[in-house]
Amino acid sequence: MKWLFNILDVWRHELVRVLKDEGVLVFFFVVPLLYPLLYAYLYNNETVKEVPAVVVDNCKTTMSREFLRNVDASADIKIVAHCADMQEAEELIREHTAYCLIYVPAEFQKNILEGKQSVVELYSDMSGLLYYKAVLSSCTEVSLSMNQDIKAQRLVGATKEQAETFAYPIKYKYVPMFNTQSGFATFLIPAVLIMIIQQTLVLGIGMLMGDEEERRRKGLVLEHIQDKKPLTILIGKSGVYITLYLFVSVYLVCIVPRLFGLIQIWQWQELIAMMFPYILACVFFSIIISTFAKDRESFIVLFVFMSIPMLFMTGISWPGSSIPAVWKALSYAFPSTLGVNAFARITEMGALMEDVRPEIIGLWIQTVVFFVIAWILYRKEYKK
Repeated sequence: MKWLFNILDVWRHELVRVLKDEGVLVFFFVVPLLYPLLYAYLYNNETVKEVPAVVVDNCKTTMSREFLRNVDASADIKIVAHCADMQEAEELIREHTAYCLIYVPAEFQKNILEGKQSVVELYSDMSGLLYYKAVLSSCTEVSLSMNQDIKAQRLVGATKEQAETFAYPIKYKYVPMFNTQSGFATFLIPAVLIMIIQQTLVLGIGMLMGDEEERRRKGLVLEHIQDKKPLTILIGKSGVYITLYLFVSVYLVCIVPRLFGLIQIWQWQELIAMMFPYILACVFFSIIISTFAKDRESFIVLFVFMSIPMLFMTGISWPGSSIPAVWKALSYAFPSTLGVNAFARITEMGALMEDVRPEIIGLWIQTVVFFVIAWILYRKEYKK
């Protein structure tokens, strides 16, 4: 039983180290506690409504006024000014009085009456992509609706039913699956929550290992790991991180989404089956990375910078089918790729165990592989 007492001794002393280290406490507790609240609060409105827009209507006809009136009546756009020319409209955008510009050319109605295609030009302040989405979607829906009415009016001698059939040969209703509002928070926040687990573990464990390295250079030794086997040290240390993050993860994946009303249709069996191997994989991945730390601050700049590329590589914020094969293969070196995709499908799509079995198996494979690599690196590290 000596090996068990050694593991518990390492576990106890490592826990004390974590709780006494202010920098590690920030990464293990403060960041997971506050960062999700800030991020979810900023994007909790999901979509932008009534985006201020200005208009330059050089046509000034019944048809152009109808187009603009319908755009203004949409939920996403609010026309705040009609300008005499483009220069005046651009000045209002520079002053942030408006964020979008709709330009109707002089030949707008003339082209339509002559059976030619007419063009409406749209401009958007690209400081916020949601502004562009709002003006484009609203103007597109209005133009499609007017196109159908114009086609029906030109069907001479047709009955009312024939005109409606000609205008709307296929009726459709646009209902986005799972993310019914097409909201920013619904698709992005779950991915961020899972990324936080991986990133804070890397930074916190890297800081602890960097501290050990600094002590070793000064000739100081941590007594609780002296004369203990590398496997004992690995199990004892990882046990602390796993224990702490079991509680942190409950807060991140269960409490934060409920606080902000995000979609939560998961079953507890699937969520536990996915989260447990994900935490294990993140812990052992972080331990592997931490063995390369030379000081406490080594990984802070690198891994904060790497957060965005790793989020893209998950295929959540950038289509996975468009990611080059090399980057796709590299993404599976990080637990976040499998974790983010599995978590999104479980919590937002109600996926069952069989639906996320490949991701769960992948996380267990990562756990085993990372554990073996971490053990090998610890055998070299603690023989110094």
